[in-house]
Amino acid sequence: MFTVLTRQPCEQAGLKAFSRTPAIIALVVLLLSVVVLVAITLIQFHHKEVLLPGLKYGIVLDAGSSRTTVYVYQWPAEKENNTGVVSQTFKCSVKGSGISSYGKNPQDVPKAFEDCMQKVQGQIPGHLHRSTRIYLGATAGMRLLRLQNESAANEVLTSIQNYFKSQPFDFRGAQIISGQEEGIYGWITANYLMGNFLEKNLWHMWVHPNGVETIGALDLGGASTQISFAAGEKVGLNTSSIMKVSLYGYVYTLYTHSFQCYGRNEAEKRFLAMLLQNSPIKTSIINPCYPQNYVITFTGGYIFDSLCTADLRPENYDPDDIITFEGTGDPSLCREKVASLFDFEACHDQEACSFDGVYQPKVKGAFVAFAGFYYTVSAFNLSGSFSLNAFNSSTWDLCSESWSQLPLRLRRFDEVYARSYCFSAHYIYHLLVNGYRFTEETWPQIHFKKEVGNSSIAWSLGYMLSLTNQIPAESPLIRLPMDPPAFLGILAFFTAVALLCLAFLVYLYVSSRKQRQSQHAFNHTVDSE
Repeated sequence: MFTVLTRQPCEQAGLKAFSRTPAIIALVVLLLSVVVLVAITLIQFHHKEVLLPGLKYGIVLDAGSSRTTVYVYQWPAEKENNTGVVSQTFKCSVKGSGISSYGKNPQDVPKAFEDCMQKVQGQIPGHLHRSTRIYLGATAGMRLLRLQNESAANEVLTSIQNYFKSQPFDFRGAQIISGQEEGIYGWITANYLMGNFLEKNLWHMWVHPNGVETIGALDLGGASTQISFAAGEKVGLNTSSIMKVSLYGYVYTLYTHSFQCYGRNEAEKRFLAMLLQNSPIKTSIINPCYPQNYVITFTGGYIFDSLCTADLRPENYDPDDIITFEGTGDPSLCREKVASLFDFEACHDQEACSFDGVYQPKVKGAFVAFAGFYYTVSAFNLSGSFSLNAFNSSTWDLCSESWSQLPLRLRRFDEVYARSYCFSAHYIYHLLVNGYRFTEETWPQIHFKKEVGNSSIAWSLGYMLSLTNQIPAESPLIRLPMDPPAFLGILAFFTAVALLCLAFLVYLYVSSRKQRQSQHAFNHTVDSE
């Protein structure tokens, strides 16, 4: 018994030394594993590429049929080939009408630009002026002028080019874009702004959004209107309205069609021409779409000088003739008369057809309606998504008002727009319901919007993104310090090591506790003996 007691301290010290060493090792490994886990996670999620200083800028002039709008866009210099970073910083409406109205005096076009261009120079740092690209894209107004008088259209573009060559920016040309291009660029803009092409995933990589559908685009200008949407793979490709568009490595089958002369302004001129054509009195015409008690006179040239109304010119046409239109504010008759602008019978009950015999697959999914669509419904205090019944009800209420009451109903009163809101509403109804074939069920899927964030929904952004290769067909994605599989593997390994160390420390603790309990019992037995 004495021998055992004298050897006990040596054995106990050995056991403590034996258990302490693995515990220290396990604790060190655990701490190192935690440090490594924290380090690689921080590196992965807070990785920043080496930033190039400053911003880049781009300028686009949207030369529409009724006006020209100047847009300034900016993006971080190091992110030129990635998405989600381009933003609109400035917008300026050029005074006066569209550039197509300068066909007879092209030398006067630059004067109209001067005020906006002075403001643009103040928006962009001076040392970046020379590297800032500026583009001008002309749409349906100039397309019509080119068809009517090609030399006049060329003179307008030449005058613009000469002006911008004297500006401090990197002018990349003025061109007339096709209606199909206008539709595609509008679709790109809408989906780009809504983040439908790419998004950042958990690993901060740009990826195609999982399960996100693109949104269709409805654009109503002054001389043309466009519809564009992803039509799916089953549509026939033997039509010029179906295009394959490759963006960020994904191919979209896109239906897009532009209807020339179906813009709001040109459509109204055709409507006035039809009213004149069907009236027994050629100098005083009843217009059910104008407000009650509203009277206005136009020259024959205002209505018939356009290519869109050329085939409706009366015999012995004189552009100086004075024609008076008197409004009756009759919404039912207005809707009936406006329908005559479309040839719905040309489709012969075919489902894949809109109007005038034009092929169109069935509309599907959500749509954004901008430009003239938005401005019209906003006059009725509508925006976003609403029912077809709400639209019809608001249309009837406003169209029944007399001209004297109208200023009380409108937030902004401008005679040129106010007199035509009733026509515009009925025109939009026929275009969307009887033309594009939206129903009571699908109408609420149309979102009437002006902008997303602070960026206007317009074809100009898609145009600039395309010309500056900001949306390449095959886009290099932003790469992280390590690929997700490697990161997951390392994360799993060090997590397993940390858990094993933790388990081993728990095991040592339990074993040590049992040893102390056994030793205590042994000491108690010895003491009692």
